Amino acid sequence: MASTAPPATSASHPRRSVRVWDLPTRLFHWVLALSIVGSVVTGSIGGGAMTWHFRLGHLALALLVFRLVWGLVGGRWSRFASFVYAPGTLLRYLRGERRPGEHLDIGHTPLGAASVFAMLAILVVQVGTGLVADDEIANVGPLNKYVATATGLAATAWHKNYGKALIITLVVLHIGAIVFYRLRRKVDLIGPMLSGDKALPADGPADVPASRDDLRTRGLALLLAVAAAGLALWVMRQGG
Repeated sequence: MASTAPPATSASHPRRSVRVWDLPTRLFHWVLALSIVGSVVTGSIGGGAMTWHFRLGHLALALLVFRLVWGLVGGRWSRFASFVYAPGTLLRYLRGERRPGEHLDIGHTPLGAASVFAMLAILVVQVGTGLVADDEIANVGPLNKYVATATGLAATAWHKNYGKALIITLVVLHIGAIVFYRLRRKVDLIGPMLSGDKALPADGPADVPASRDDLRTRGLALLLAVAAAGLALWVMRQGG
């Protein structure tokens, strides 16, 4: 559902608001961000903090399951189909070229889409390796019993070293991109992820579709979130 907020009324640059990010996507984004930060911190502390590290890992599992499904049935700009770009499109975007009918700056840009898919892929691997990890001291993933010892040890090494470093790198790049767009291109990426609405030029394309974000959509998201949480809880209980 499109936002009903009135368009901005700047005399020199009139704007209009379009609902881009539905509420479930926004909640996913911020909760996942907190879970990543918490997981990195608790994993680095170790000891008793590992209890929370595992809890946050299972939260991340539920969030990722939800997002993978929501990427198929969610709001218009949250669906993967809206930001799967061909390499040629990415190159044209970097050169500042546009084709009629393209909306490359509404949801995820081609460059932003690459970052999103990279982050999701790394997080899936990181959560997966954590579920089968075994540090041979006191921490064992709930699914470790289903893999060979060598596999569990290799997963642990990845999880504690390369995976962690990749996630921190992607987070830093993500924050850097937000700062770059804000300072150099005067584009606010944080505001729309908080309010859901993006201010577009009033004289821009009139055919920009809004993401559906009504009670029915949010109800579906709630059902999916409960199912994802149930799956994460089941996985957690496999550890005994």
